Amino acid sequence: MLVIYGSARIPSPEHADALLAAAKTPEERRVAERLAAKAPYYREAKRLAARASAVPRDAQGRRHFVVCSGGGPSIMEAANRGAHECGKESVGLNIVLPHEQAPNQYVTPSLSFQFHYFALRKMHFLLRARAVCVFPGGFGTFDETFELLTLVQTGKMKAMPIVLFGKEFWNRVGNFDALADEGVINRRDIDLFKFVETAEEAWAHICDFWKNAPLGVLASSEPDEQPECWEWE
Repeated sequence: MLVIYGSARIPSPEHADALLAAAKTPEERRVAERLAAKAPYYREAKRLAARASAVPRDAQGRRHFVVCSGGGPSIMEAANRGAHECGKESVGLNIVLPHEQAPNQYVTPSLSFQFHYFALRKMHFLLRARAVCVFPGGFGTFDETFELLTLVQTGKMKAMPIVLFGKEFWNRVGNFDALADEGVINRRDIDLFKFVETAEEAWAHICDFWKNAPLGVLASSEPDEQPECWEWE
């Protein structure tokens, strides 16, 4: 699976103006502007999901990069939408929350699952993951991402491509170099992940990681042509 984490609050490009218009106070306006500035990541999540969904089945008929998201809105919706608009299935691992988060409309109904416990949900994200791509997000995204990094760092999980979209965001909200300077992580731990800005960069890193993998994992990753849903206005 290609697992995509990210915020439930970043608007799609078509809804960014509405978010700004709804702001009533200067503080709300500042927050809305910051969220609207991240709207391009919705498009990149959708494009990345489309690219991964175009990977052909292997010789045994298996798909190795089925898109999997948390099933909710925003970046999660973009991931499922990218697969859906390419005519491919995608997974949504939803969670029961106080505000009753419902699966987004693009999750394949037969692959929509609902969890009560975060721990079990996180386990199922990673059991079949071939790569994890992380977009800007809040507490939930941090929880999922840092648990993954800890598992790989400590050898509890094998290394895989871990991609963080938005270097400026991640360095602003979590200074990884400072952690290494303080000695609380090793400098080489920063190499567990890669910063990118675009779907192309992310997919290139994933392909580079798996290029020497056993036949079947990514040996047939390149479609004959780019999927029609790869580019959006």
